Amino acid sequence: MISTPADDRSLPQTTSSLDVFLLGTLDLGAAMSLEERMRIEIAGRSDTHGSIIVCEHPPSVTIGREGSFADVLVEREELVSRGIEVRWVNRGGGTFVHLPGQLSVYVVVPLKRLNLGLVLYRSALENSVIAMAAELKVTAERGSVAPGAVCRCGQFAFLGAAVRDGVSHGGLHVNVSLPQEVLDLIRWTDSDLRVTSLASQRTRPVAMSTVRESLIRNIARSLGYEGYNIYTGHPLLHRTVRKVYVYA
Repeated sequence: MISTPADDRSLPQTTSSLDVFLLGTLDLGAAMSLEERMRIEIAGRSDTHGSIIVCEHPPSVTIGREGSFADVLVEREELVSRGIEVRWVNRGGGTFVHLPGQLSVYVVVPLKRLNLGLVLYRSALENSVIAMAAELKVTAERGSVAPGAVCRCGQFAFLGAAVRDGVSHGGLHVNVSLPQEVLDLIRWTDSDLRVTSLASQRTRPVAMSTVRESLIRNIARSLGYEGYNIYTGHPLLHRTVRKVYVYA
């Protein structure tokens, strides 16, 4: 949950820094509220300071501007029984399913001040995923049907980003280790493209920490930041307990 803004000043305000917040499993609504606070703060600055939220989400489905509820392939009652909420969100892309085992990366940076247009920004994020996959010995390329990255077994990363007031929001969702049963709950694209995970491609477990470290490093480099600051919490968040069902 988001607390009051009184703690904003506790964060460093360097002119060209990139702050990365590792927030573990974070409720979707809290992530979106925190992201919007970051976007407003960065829009009001005159430097290239940026922020990235890195987290996993409890079971949920998000529907972007190119999606619709028709993309959900099961009855609403089944979603309720699985504890999966559905939320319409203001981002590009279609319908995504979220669950622990998927890495969500929300990138909030001043694109105009970084001299990045939308095409270059999309390429930077996709190149970051491809470089991360290469470090795991997975050959990947940009998605031709939906923004993101694909490997031999299908698309494992999806990009759902938007820009407002010159500042990006939204970002990447990388399927690290998700059961195929959950991936098949929705139609991710308008095509018959298969959706997969890194673990399925490698046929063995993939450490979330390895994917996270590599992806953060490659995103920072692709966006032109020389380094980044890592935080394992955020002063505007306080933890609550929620029961999460993980499907195997």
